[in-house]
Amino acid sequence: MAESPPTDLAPPGASAATERLDPQVILLGLVIVSGTVMAILDTTIVNVALQTLGKDFHASLSTIQWTITGYTLALGTVIPITGWAVDRFGGRRVWMLSIVLFVAGSVLSGASWNIQSLIVFRVLQGLGGGMLMPTGMAILTMAAGPRRMGRIMSIVGVPMLLGPVLGPVIGGWLVEDVDWRWIFFVNLPVGALAFALAWWKVPHEQEGQGGGGSSALDLRGLVLLPPGFALLIYGLSTANSNGGFGNASTIAWLVAGAVLVALFVLHSLQRRERALIDVRLFADRTFATASVAVFLVGIALMGSMLLIPLYYQTARGEGALAAGLLLAPQGLGAATAMPFSGIVTDKLGAGRIVPFGIVLLVVGTIPFALVGAHTSYWFLGAALYVRGLGLGCTMMPTMSAALTTLARSAASRASSTLNILVQLGGSVGVALLAVILSRQIGSRLPQAGGNGGAGGVGQIPDRIREQVAPKLADAFGTTFWVSLVLTAVLIVPALLLPKHGSHAGDGPDAAAKGDAPPPMA
Repeated sequence: MAESPPTDLAPPGASAATERLDPQVILLGLVIVSGTVMAILDTTIVNVALQTLGKDFHASLSTIQWTITGYTLALGTVIPITGWAVDRFGGRRVWMLSIVLFVAGSVLSGASWNIQSLIVFRVLQGLGGGMLMPTGMAILTMAAGPRRMGRIMSIVGVPMLLGPVLGPVIGGWLVEDVDWRWIFFVNLPVGALAFALAWWKVPHEQEGQGGGGSSALDLRGLVLLPPGFALLIYGLSTANSNGGFGNASTIAWLVAGAVLVALFVLHSLQRRERALIDVRLFADRTFATASVAVFLVGIALMGSMLLIPLYYQTARGEGALAAGLLLAPQGLGAATAMPFSGIVTDKLGAGRIVPFGIVLLVVGTIPFALVGAHTSYWFLGAALYVRGLGLGCTMMPTMSAALTTLARSAASRASSTLNILVQLGGSVGVALLAVILSRQIGSRLPQAGGNGGAGGVGQIPDRIREQVAPKLADAFGTTFWVSLVLTAVLIVPALLLPKHGSHAGDGPDAAAKGDAPPPMA
């Protein structure tokens, strides 16, 4: 019923009591969560369906992975546009439009008739999902004030805690007992509820908030940067079918993408803060360090979310529901660590908790690098829980630390940039590890290499699987070693993060276009 945002922005020198979140802000946070949970769930819900999609559409892993890569690329592409849209049209309008776009993409994805149409509709779904998260963050930060950013992160983190736990389980149940199309159709009732709650509770902007932002949309940046990213990822994904990274076609795609990105950098230096991404932000050492860290976290996080369910389904012969349940401990670990890590980051700084999180991530990944055909599920479940603890202590604190040394006016641009980087890292991780896994399986099982380990391997009868399981497990283990190395490299930027509490962004500028953190899968 509230018609205007709560006016509880904490003034300088506010007491600890005034920095607590009042019930109205908490209620608004739950309304925002009802929308963002859809986008978070759909980041993880599809992972357990990859094998089924490969069989139904007769597609290889290098093709099927685009149902994830296309979604995450769309998420990253739309993030910088959202800040402009919130300025121009207001958070309430953009929020409700995002819900409609996401639900439309979900329904169309469920109605897909081939793998190409599914990928296209997943991109549409990602455009809606990408606007949901930063718009929700903008609404919440405007309502609660930037001094309580850590607590706001904890509220937005609720769907990030639920998504990794519930997404694979719900997805597995729908794929196994209903139909894979319902992993998308389920968003229709959830989206209807989120839209109704938004109509009721998301406040209208006060005069001067939304409805006519002064900055123009960077159209040239849009033409250069997102296509550049897409070409780089596409070139990476073609390495398997083209026979490796030395193939002329693969090199051509990669070079074309790199040229577009380089042209965007030159464009950004000229357009400065009005560019889609202001590359001058990377001159700040803390921000640059955190940017490298979140990119690598995105690679390790999303890449492993591709590998783990496929290992359970192909090498161990488990169904989609069992794979989802076996994946849940990682989400439980993140749920355990994230609330604590937000408080520690606010008080002591990310540099004191992120290195600890990296160590946990590495320890939790080692068992998968050493995985065999009969490795204990209890052992792997414990490893996943440790991985989840590491993720909960890594992603959110790193993103918060990136803003500590920047001017208040740069906070929204920096937040957008970080979210783009983590989505790009996730896209790179999925494409890279899909290529490596496909080549590893193909070298050990030539008869399955053409299907990339998703279609053909998934259809191997149980009696034959018993014979090839050790080779499959070895292929997954080798791929996990790559993921482990990419994770371990994170310790370098983690040690350079600030070791003091965050007080950056203590002004309205920081709240104007807040961006939500990425999915914690």
